[in-house]
Amino acid sequence: MAPSRSRDVQLTSIAGDRDDDADDLEEVRLLDSYDSREDGIDAGGMKRIQVRVTGMTCAACSTSVESALCAVDGVITASVALLQNKADVAFNPALVKEEDIKNAIEDAGFEAEILPEASTTGKPPHGTLVGQFTIGGMTCAACVNSVEGILRDLPGVKRAVVALATSLGEVEYDPSVIGKDDIVNAIEDAGFEGSFVQSSEQDKVVFEVVGVYSLVDTQVLEGMLGSIKGVRQFRFDQVSGQLDVVFDPEVLSPRYLVDGIEGGSNGKFKLRVRNPYTRMASKDVEESSTMFRLFISSLLLSVPLFFMKLVCPHIPMIYSLLLRRCGPFLTVDWLKWGLVSIIQFVIGKRFYIAAARALRNGSTNMDVLVAVGTTASYVYSVCALLYGALTGFRAPVYFETSAMLITFVLLGKYLECLAKGKTSDAIKKLVELAPATALLIIKDKGGRSIEEKEIDSLLVQPGDLLKVVPGTKIPADGIVSWGSSYVNESMVTGEAVPVQKEVNASVIGGTINLHGVLHIQATKVGS
Repeated sequence: MAPSRSRDVQLTSIAGDRDDDADDLEEVRLLDSYDSREDGIDAGGMKRIQVRVTGMTCAACSTSVESALCAVDGVITASVALLQNKADVAFNPALVKEEDIKNAIEDAGFEAEILPEASTTGKPPHGTLVGQFTIGGMTCAACVNSVEGILRDLPGVKRAVVALATSLGEVEYDPSVIGKDDIVNAIEDAGFEGSFVQSSEQDKVVFEVVGVYSLVDTQVLEGMLGSIKGVRQFRFDQVSGQLDVVFDPEVLSPRYLVDGIEGGSNGKFKLRVRNPYTRMASKDVEESSTMFRLFISSLLLSVPLFFMKLVCPHIPMIYSLLLRRCGPFLTVDWLKWGLVSIIQFVIGKRFYIAAARALRNGSTNMDVLVAVGTTASYVYSVCALLYGALTGFRAPVYFETSAMLITFVLLGKYLECLAKGKTSDAIKKLVELAPATALLIIKDKGGRSIEEKEIDSLLVQPGDLLKVVPGTKIPADGIVSWGSSYVNESMVTGEAVPVQKEVNASVIGGTINLHGVLHIQATKVGS
């Protein structure tokens, strides 16, 4: 594949690399923050399940569900994720049944559904990927059910779960049958907005590059990327400093790529991994700005319409000018028709596009209602004008109705984007619980520590030995291999009392080490 160039954006493909995907990749769980660490029933007889809980609106609701679950005899632990509408329950199957857990949640005033075993534990089946997608335009549970139904009916899709509060969807699919672009197209054909966030296919990474200031620097960076074995394709945007790299995970790792670029440039270029959730939050801000501009544009064009209808009749001079005949219509009719046409077909174009996609897919949504309602008012008004021009009978027109409806719908969309932006900010804050950097302990062949190196926490790999000094956050889930300390886990468990950690104790990424120095071996990293 030949390189394609532009002034600031460059797409380069590295020929000769393998195109087969890595078979055994580290699993990335996208929505399931409370994934079980055991599969099914463990050696102690404990079983862990996940339950979808519908009807929770605040932290008090999640606390109520947790209390109801913990009150059930046989339930060992219960954790509720409000944003994901899920509960993770560990229980003794000899004392309590899954149906009893479901009934306990329903008795607390919420709806419960036991999720199938495949969606709560274990790796995806061999050859499948788990991808995360943003889904915009959902307003209620019916929208969620519609999207889930459409995704599950796609060939190659094994499982699909959609979360209304976060506007995120997790899809497990077979990449040999269907691609992520096909899934995005299916979401958009249903009348919603879709985009790909990330997947468990760990062959692509996005960096922010610092130190590239000229065309010469760009060429140097390109040459270094082209010389690294395992790099398949890359694209660099000099304006934003964003570097997208597609690589062979069997040959190359993101950390080795960073070391190669920074070392090869003698520290001139600095690479930092961009978190996909941070990019998602930036996209929400952009969408909110777009909706605000559309709303203001529609409002500014609607004000003259209401001015002509409500104020001008009380100003004889202006009203006489509006009642002058200009061709087959009055001046006021020409002005209203022109202003509403801009609102209807330029500003409101997005409603027609989304409605057409939904109808083509055999479904309906809010965009269909808006398109039908505004079109009916607009078409009637135009027909009334033409009828009056032919017969001389002046019938009332309702152009203002179309303008008002589109303006208020855009206002609602803008407020919806603001609410969605707050949710994205919450997700971003959860992501930022993890520290930006980690201290990697490098050992020699004899197992002795010879160097400590500061790396991006997103570059931590399973099996890495990390040093955590007092007062810093633990960069990843892991097991303590040396040292003793107390850890504040309140941001995860809600428990204010610090927990003592010694050798072989498990630690959670994002929690704070309070006193002693710990060496931990990373077990679960990234998402």
